[in-house]
Amino acid sequence: MDSCIEECLRCLRACEECIKACLQEPDIQARVKCIQTLNDCAEICGQATQYMSRNSEFSSQLCGLCATICDQCAMECESFQDKHCQECAQICRKCAEECRKMAS
Repeated sequence: MDSCIEECLRCLRACEECIKACLQEPDIQARVKCIQTLNDCAEICGQATQYMSRNSEFSSQLCGLCATICDQCAMECESFQDKHCQECAQICRKCAEECRKMAS
């Protein structure tokens, strides 16, 4: 569980940093869906961390949803070539992998 919590926190931070960077890009209109997904991803990662930290009976279900959202966020970020999006996508993929382990 500890490694999943760590990955969720890492993903939350990466998503928040990516949102900030995306808002500075000249093609911000093309990034609206990506920014929305980054926000969803950051929030679900925070929630998953809280649920796991208190050993909630719903942790595994929430981690399953978190994995789905992290995968979607990675896909959105991968569609942009800048460094911050590519790095965020990698972190989201790793988080999704850890969350899938927790969900099963």
